[in-house]
Amino acid sequence: MRVHLALLCAAGLVAACEVDLPPQSGGGVTPTSSSAPSARPAASASASARSSASASGSATTTPAASPFAPIAARFLEDYLRDNPVRATEAGDHRYDGLWPDTSAAGEQKWLAKLVAYDTELAALDVAKLPPADAIDLQILRGEIARQRFLFEVVRETVQNPLAWVYLVGDGLDPLVTRSFAPVAERAKSLAARLEALPAVLESAQKRLEKAPKIHTETAIQQLGGLVSLVDTDLDAFAKELPEDGKQVLPAARQKASAALKAFKNFLEKDFLPKSTADFRLGAERFAQKLRLVLDDPGIEPDAMAKEAEALLVSTRADMAATALELWPTLFKDKPAPAHTSDAEQRLLVRAVLDELAKDRSTNATIVADAQKVTDELTAFVKKEDLVRVPDEPMKVIEMPEYRRGVAIAYCDSAGPLEPKAETFFAISPTPKDWDAKRAESFYREYNRSMLVDLSVHEAMPGHYLQLMHNNRFPSKLRAVFSSGPFVEGWAVYTEELMSKKGFGGAKVRLQRQKMALRMAMNAVLDHGIHAGKLDEAEALRRMKDEAFQEEGEAVGKWKRARLTSAQLTTYFYGYRKMAELRALAEKSGQWKNAEGGLSERAYHDALLSFGSPPPRHVRGLLGL
Repeated sequence: MRVHLALLCAAGLVAACEVDLPPQSGGGVTPTSSSAPSARPAASASASARSSASASGSATTTPAASPFAPIAARFLEDYLRDNPVRATEAGDHRYDGLWPDTSAAGEQKWLAKLVAYDTELAALDVAKLPPADAIDLQILRGEIARQRFLFEVVRETVQNPLAWVYLVGDGLDPLVTRSFAPVAERAKSLAARLEALPAVLESAQKRLEKAPKIHTETAIQQLGGLVSLVDTDLDAFAKELPEDGKQVLPAARQKASAALKAFKNFLEKDFLPKSTADFRLGAERFAQKLRLVLDDPGIEPDAMAKEAEALLVSTRADMAATALELWPTLFKDKPAPAHTSDAEQRLLVRAVLDELAKDRSTNATIVADAQKVTDELTAFVKKEDLVRVPDEPMKVIEMPEYRRGVAIAYCDSAGPLEPKAETFFAISPTPKDWDAKRAESFYREYNRSMLVDLSVHEAMPGHYLQLMHNNRFPSKLRAVFSSGPFVEGWAVYTEELMSKKGFGGAKVRLQRQKMALRMAMNAVLDHGIHAGKLDEAEALRRMKDEAFQEEGEAVGKWKRARLTSAQLTTYFYGYRKMAELRALAEKSGQWKNAEGGLSERAYHDALLSFGSPPPRHVRGLLGL
């Protein structure tokens, strides 16, 4: 379950996790059925035997008497079988050697299943279902609506080459990086997928019709990383194989490499010149998608953008106060400048941010620095007893090259069906082709104080902690189709929580406030670009002047905002809902500590005990 800045998962609907480099999903070609033998070699018997117990019958733990339970079980089973890449990500390894049927006919078969399931679910009387089933039914119908929107309205598979690139990366990466099975077993599944990769890419080449230029350019960039993975990076994986298993990969690698290079050549020579489609979704489709992604039919995009604009103003005032607090420490005997007007306050904040930016990591130290910070955050959360800390392991890694170009970091956690839980907090160094000035701008933005806030969001107590809680929820359907706004809302909420608890002092607090500006600006950009006509010059000006972003960060966000739609708003919406729940919890008196105030450990554990449901359901679940 990868949470990074691109798209949020199962349906390929964005969930990439900020921090600004994610859908839960990398946005791959989603659910299709299985009719193309060349694209679906048989899974290894050992993989099937090992995971059948964890996947079969685990779709939901709802009582058998519930009419919803058998439908939910059938849907999840169909979904995992027809979407083997998503099954691997979720931790169901029965289909690790397979690709989905990526043909147009296969897609239509899956769409027909979606329609049939929705008809069946619509016939159920929600009022007569157990409360947990009633929520899961709404979640499932929302998931079906999102998938249909992607296929029927946005048409990702014919208008976005990145969807195909994400599918390939998502299909190969877990088999290489995760240790859920012996390396020899994973190598057999990897070889099967590599062997069948040409058929997948041939399907992509046949089906792609048009795309925005930025989508094709990014796909070409990431394909270069996939070629490097197959040609070079797999050498280390191959060395781990026993002698009698080393022959399984070479021929498959050669076939896959040739297919990837051919597809990259097709995109560069044939498809890029024709990539003239508008990257803007348009106001009507943006409103549709936003309501589906947020799972909130009452959302009004224009009103949300206005709320985000208001947060920009109030947060800048908070930053001026924090900057004034830091001034004597950073500038010693130098008196603070005038700070009465808005323009003066911006100059004050910028001066302090510039000083903090001097203390920064490098490509050589960024991963080790992030690991050190994460260790310190974990110790602090335990000491303050803020929430149950997972036992499952987490490792900070350098982001693979084929994952770069959209977000700066992501949390890649084991899926809810995975017997062996492990999480990777991946962080991206600057690309090799960046000049020194651009690389410096990147690390000025992600200086050591900002790295703390980033690590809170992605790891502790943000995504890593929350997703491990999520994976314990008994309804696997809810866990597999988790809510992006809940996931992102919790992560942003924890940034504020750790700041208020004093971790890192005023330096980190200022960066957290800057991230709040970024969160609000994300929603403004998302709306302005996809529901309006916001252009690059104005977008960059606003990010730099009003949200204090460095040049490199602003340029990267302009790219990300064009590549995604509706996802950048999930941070603002999710955080707003989390803040509302916190305020209600404090008033309710349900979770009291010894002093009569809110017991954060009790409240947070309760909040995370329901999986990752759409925020609109959480108030009722908590009894608030």
